[in-house]
Amino acid sequence: MRLGVISDTHGVLRDEVIEKLQGCDYIIHAGDVGGKEIIDKLENITKTFVVQGNNDKDQWGATLSEYKEIEMDEVLIYVVHNKADIPKDLKEVDLVIYGHSHKFSNEKIDDIVYLNPGSCGRKRFSLPLSMAIVEINLDDIRVEKIDLN
Repeated sequence: MRLGVISDTHGVLRDEVIEKLQGCDYIIHAGDVGGKEIIDKLENITKTFVVQGNNDKDQWGATLSEYKEIEMDEVLIYVVHNKADIPKDLKEVDLVIYGHSHKFSNEKIDDIVYLNPGSCGRKRFSLPLSMAIVEINLDDIRVEKIDLN
């Protein structure tokens, strides 16, 4: 299974991101979407899961969940916007996806993969733009960082 993982679009969905998401089985957006039209475009590619970011406070954004637990091919995924909101005791979780900092991070701690795909919307601060593709094969989780122009 192939997941496209993005965060912090802030109302901008770049053509390059759309291109990289083609062929994904699912898309996960870790918040700070910037509007329903972004999710509508992603849903035209494939089924999309999204959580609320700290900037998703308009009428539409307020309807989004603050976190999601998604089970795919016996892999449990926990999605939240801010790393500070990740529960301390994650039982049975294999992959945690978060955003907010605009910085790519991929680390494995106590058999849990923690992934921040970085930001792929508006360029902010001096941070590079990035996203991730995650390949899941039973209990094997592989993360590919995608650097964007």
